[in-house]
Amino acid sequence: MKVRVICYEGYRAEETPRAFLLGEHRLDVTDVLDRWRGEDHEYVKLVASDGNRYVLRYDRDTDEWEMVLMEAPGRPPTPKDARRES
Repeated sequence: MKVRVICYEGYRAEETPRAFLLGEHRLDVTDVLDRWRGEDHEYVKLVASDGNRYVLRYDRDTDEWEMVLMEAPGRPPTPKDARRES
């Protein structure tokens, strides 16, 4: 699912999500748990203001963000969540 991401660009020019929009609903990023680079994408695992964990993927070629995983606290990821991740 494509999302609009509001970022802070630090001194190393790495974009760090500060908030993102799911439809019309704005979610603020309360904590960045992890980030890593893939071959063509960058990934950020974060906690949003709704208490859920998300993995957002940034495509450097198209300059687009996508939500690839949403995990509610206290609920293990479902097989449907895992399919979204790939």
